[in-house]
Amino acid sequence: MKYIVVLGDGMADEPIEQLGGKTPLAYADTPNMDRLSKLSEVGMVHTIPDGMKPGSDTANLSVLGYDPEKYYSGRSPLEALSIGVPMKDTDIAIRCNIVTISEEDVPFEEKTIIDHSASEISTEDCAVLLHEVEKQLADETYQFYVGTSYRHCLIWNNGKVVELAQPHDVLGQKIGQYLPGDKALREMMEKSYHILVNHPVNIERKKKGLHPANCCWFWGAGTKPMLSSFEEKTGKKGMMVSAVDLLKGIAVGAGMGVANVEGASGGLHTNYAGKVDAAVKAVTKDGYDFVYIHLEAPDEMGHQGSVERKVQAIEYLDTKVIGPLAEQMEASGEAFRLLVLPDHPTPIRVRTHTSDSVPYMLYDSTRPGQNTWDYNEEAGRASGNYVAQGHKLIEKFLEL
Repeated sequence: MKYIVVLGDGMADEPIEQLGGKTPLAYADTPNMDRLSKLSEVGMVHTIPDGMKPGSDTANLSVLGYDPEKYYSGRSPLEALSIGVPMKDTDIAIRCNIVTISEEDVPFEEKTIIDHSASEISTEDCAVLLHEVEKQLADETYQFYVGTSYRHCLIWNNGKVVELAQPHDVLGQKIGQYLPGDKALREMMEKSYHILVNHPVNIERKKKGLHPANCCWFWGAGTKPMLSSFEEKTGKKGMMVSAVDLLKGIAVGAGMGVANVEGASGGLHTNYAGKVDAAVKAVTKDGYDFVYIHLEAPDEMGHQGSVERKVQAIEYLDTKVIGPLAEQMEASGEAFRLLVLPDHPTPIRVRTHTSDSVPYMLYDSTRPGQNTWDYNEEAGRASGNYVAQGHKLIEKFLEL
């Protein structure tokens, strides 16, 4: 038996008037999930432990079977693992987003955060900007490391875990009250704005109608992570297929393989076919038992507040991932179980993560069911199937 998870990051949502009172998942045209849902178990799972912040870090740990209350040490340290940062036990890793803030002539703290991803800036452009920041601000205490797109890493030697605001939680708001309490971090953020605001890369971006990547934003501080081996924990050899450093870092920490798919961006127009091919190859040719396909686009569209693009991201997940994946696995002759779910909701209404339970769909090619339901939030709740502790879902999926 082979086991495949398809994770649509932030795919769950709330009913939206513009969609006739349906959620994006219920509204989207998803013929492949509609077909499989009739053969599957659907239900709801609570991935965020009570009292913990809703994030892709805690939620994806849950889905992979790691209790966040036991294993979570911060988001950025997991990403640092993916980048290959040699963290010491005394290091603090901090996420360094390069974001867009307003450029009017007002004090720094009076500026507004406009876009947490700077129009989903490319890694190549963002690396140029980060290297300029690094050249002027890095020293023995603070070191910068290039990640993917707008997501990068700051290592604070002999630092401390400090409370830092997530940029996607404060979109459209003045930044003053959300700036770090730590003086050095706050000053570096302000200096980064002055370094980047008139950088040639940003001048060209504005000419093209793109948001400038004009400020470093620090958040997600944490200590070196200590995850147990996924294979020792489950008896399954696992592979991660994702464009996002957070997911790659979780995989590295858990001793899983990591597929590097050319053109995988974490955006709406990622290399879907390449991800499917990598996943199928892992479980049919390369000796893996378990593969985790992570799709970031629904979450990004939720943060952008775009109903149309979130629906499109879900439809792409269905037609470009679920359909070809099921077809290739059926053609391979391998028995397989497929788990489809979000990690957390990213509702259009709030443009950030919430802690609400999310719907899951569990299909077994050897034991197809006979049901009438579709796969969405309403059907998941109506089914009566509920997993109260997210990290227990993996046991149900792998039949441990």
